[in-house]
Amino acid sequence: MTLPRILAIMGSGETAPTMVTTHRKLTSLLPQPVQAVVLDTPYGFQENAPELASRAQDYFHTSINAEIEIAGLVRLHDTHIAADPVQIERGLRRVANADYIFAGPGSPTYALRQWSGSPIASIIAGKLQTGGIITFASAAALTLGKATVPVYEVYKVGQDVERLDGLDILSSIGINAAVIPHYDNAEGGNHDTRFCYLGEKRLELFETMLDNDTYVLGVDEHTGLIIDIVTQEATVVGNGGVTLRVKSQSFVYPTGSVLPLSLLQNPFQLLDPGASTTSTNAVRASSTETQVHDAQTNSAPSSLEQSLQHTSQEFELAMKDRNAEGAVRAALALEQAMVDWKADTLQGDVSDRCRATLRSMMSQLGDAAVSGVRDPREVVSPYIEAMLAVRAIVRAEKRFDLSDIIRDAFASLNIEVRDTPQGAEWSLPTE
Repeated sequence: MTLPRILAIMGSGETAPTMVTTHRKLTSLLPQPVQAVVLDTPYGFQENAPELASRAQDYFHTSINAEIEIAGLVRLHDTHIAADPVQIERGLRRVANADYIFAGPGSPTYALRQWSGSPIASIIAGKLQTGGIITFASAAALTLGKATVPVYEVYKVGQDVERLDGLDILSSIGINAAVIPHYDNAEGGNHDTRFCYLGEKRLELFETMLDNDTYVLGVDEHTGLIIDIVTQEATVVGNGGVTLRVKSQSFVYPTGSVLPLSLLQNPFQLLDPGASTTSTNAVRASSTETQVHDAQTNSAPSSLEQSLQHTSQEFELAMKDRNAEGAVRAALALEQAMVDWKADTLQGDVSDRCRATLRSMMSQLGDAAVSGVRDPREVVSPYIEAMLAVRAIVRAEKRFDLSDIIRDAFASLNIEVRDTPQGAEWSLPTE
């Protein structure tokens, strides 16, 4: 079986439900069982690196129906901590033997420092020439291009924007670009966190540091660009879009777009006023314009945060409508979302908030089990209607003393009775 030659670049969501279909399609192209490996270097500096690796394995086993090894390359060399040469050689052998190489979150700066002087770049580039699938996402995706930016240090530490040399894997397939994942990030709310938390001003500064033949390749969150070297085509998948930002001018390709590889190799042709972009479904956007993608019309939540918001609203409406089954369904949906998204590495504190919300839902359902969720009108209506019928009879017989007794009894219970031309109407006190 001839191996495919594919580079998959994911903006985020590499271990989330949104990318399950993409991983499955890619692994189905390889001989079975798939020889897959997690290149764990980007998050190797984190204390929970083993946990992240285990979560990736669980994700592939449960959601992709594939087993994946851990390279064990959290540290290849360091000034203060000696790396294990046996472990390094074993990890490099695992990467070299794999048909599917997967790398994701962490720090691009740390990854580049560890991979410097190692054969990692040549192994990966070699797979794209001889056969194999490379899937790099988030921090790992930042390392693929000719240049990268230390986003971790810039956003978290306040370091000035600078250009770092990337692995330049893309040049092996004729692409001179700097990859920016998390391109449409909106976590900042009232401040700009697009472009992998750089924002517009810092991205503009970074662009001035690029070579004249280099552009920015932006990949939205929960979105992938699947570059098939054999067919010479690249397909946008997922919830968002891919942006070719050339000389600060942006050309956006929504999910489902199929781009010729030649366009990625020479996007500067888009700057030609006479060039046609119709065949590739491009949408021209200003560099400061907030992009709106098809994900907004996608009913499926694209993050655990969205699932939390959706199920919370559903639960609240169900309780307001006294719909016990609907409330239970919302609580179960939230619990299932927590299971589905447990491998996602970009949850922040949303997992804790989900647990708190689920506990609140359980508490409210418990209270409802005691007091009931049925409309009180349904419970008391037969009795009130019966008394009103008696009242109507005594009023018709002009026995107003008895009618007043019934009226006073209703008033003592805070039940309001109004006589209308159509008959008596009543209402219960509002809480």
